[in-house]
Amino acid sequence: MAEDSSRKRKVRGRKIRSDRSGKASRKAKKELARKASSTGKRNGDSGDSPLEDPREVVPQPFVETDAVESLRGRITGWLEADQPVHLIGPTGCGKTALALSAAAERGRPVVWLNGDESVDTAALVGDHAGGERYKEDDRFVGGVSKQTEIVRERWVDNPLSVAVREGATLVYNEFSRSDPAAHNVLLSVFEEGVLERPGKRGEDRTIDVHPEFRAIVTSNDVEYAGVHRQQDALLDRFVGVRVDYYDAETEREIVRAHVDLPDEVVETVVETTRTLRDDLEVVVGTRAAITAARGLSVFDDRETEDGTTLDDDLLTTVFTDVLAPKVAGERDGDGDEDDARARDVEDLRTSIADAIS
Repeated sequence: MAEDSSRKRKVRGRKIRSDRSGKASRKAKKELARKASSTGKRNGDSGDSPLEDPREVVPQPFVETDAVESLRGRITGWLEADQPVHLIGPTGCGKTALALSAAAERGRPVVWLNGDESVDTAALVGDHAGGERYKEDDRFVGGVSKQTEIVRERWVDNPLSVAVREGATLVYNEFSRSDPAAHNVLLSVFEEGVLERPGKRGEDRTIDVHPEFRAIVTSNDVEYAGVHRQQDALLDRFVGVRVDYYDAETEREIVRAHVDLPDEVVETVVETTRTLRDDLEVVVGTRAAITAARGLSVFDDRETEDGTTLDDDLLTTVFTDVLAPKVAGERDGDGDEDDARARDVEDLRTSIADAIS
């Protein structure tokens, strides 16, 4: 009888926790909908909002190993300490997925921004998007009709304005691909807790930063093409977390999560990826391993009946196709362009074959 009573208490306890969790989830969803709605109204009733549900932003599948959880824990810890986080590392190592996962852990709405050469201050904070025209018909004096055309500028908030006002987590991908001058507005955000919006007038020119606002930005290493060195005054406001390629076991788990292949084949793909990473001058990221595995799942030409041994020539061909865009078209000014491209790819294939054999 006592045992049955204990079991009922446990069941009831689990039910209470489940009910509380469901209630919290419903509350978060309503709050997100409310904020998205109010943001849409501020943006001219367009209905568009950069706010995203934190439960829906993490790329799937997302692999969680000790290495991944350790890195994410560092990021969320710094966010809890109210420090913006700068993730720095080679291309294809998983910075973006990690940033989104850390942002989702907070349970706050997420705002996404992708950096490139075209990003300027207006792309961050907002701008006037044309004007609204309407007419007023004055018939105050009998028999006299006076019409006045009024033009009112319409302002549209962009991601940074929305994030700081709503207390969202800003995930700014490819941060260092944007012009450093565009980021001047971030200095006052991180230092004084105020966002200034050039183009706005009066009281609306500034937004007080919400106490729950946080920022995660990602950048490739400075030696990559298209990467701008950001100003030291801004970088001093960030903490920098180095993200490198994961350990072999984590990379195997990531590949398994994306492609259905025998464990032995996955191991060969990851081992080859890591070998090429050390031997080649081009970047060979975890993304390359996933793409190669997808290719092998289609171009299936294994030489044993159990399907666990890969033909070296097939492996070489697949990795050559995956990595060719990184070298094809590099010009030395000598000879025909098509011939030069062919030589680039052939040299790559030879290097891959040597590494695999």
